[in-house]
Amino acid sequence: MTGQRLTIGRLALSAGVNLETVRYYERIELMPAPARTQGGHRCYSPEHAQRLRFIRRARELGFSIEAIHRLIALSEPTAQSCNQVRDMAQEHLDSIEAKIADLQRLRGVLRQTVADCGDGKQARCPVIEELGA
Repeated sequence: MTGQRLTIGRLALSAGVNLETVRYYERIELMPAPARTQGGHRCYSPEHAQRLRFIRRARELGFSIEAIHRLIALSEPTAQSCNQVRDMAQEHLDSIEAKIADLQRLRGVLRQTVADCGDGKQARCPVIEELGA
């Protein structure tokens, strides 16, 4: 695969992202600028595809663009620090667990409110009253 060049369309397809996403990641310098053909077309390497898959997966896991910038910087051979990456991942995990706890509380409130509706024929709607509280 070394030496193989990809068009922006093939790069996007190989990573499962939209081609505008690739351009956006280049603009915010998450993706390195590709080489250009004599005609000015972008010409991507397998390393670009690997970076794009890394970014896509990090986004799927909920990492922010800023966090991905830091993860990429930490992935460089001269800068790699597993401790820093672990700490970032732990912070992200803590945030996710807090969101899950909030969603579980929300689920409980909604379950109770829906149950309070009974057959839905009450004069006052418990869902509307809960939303107004």
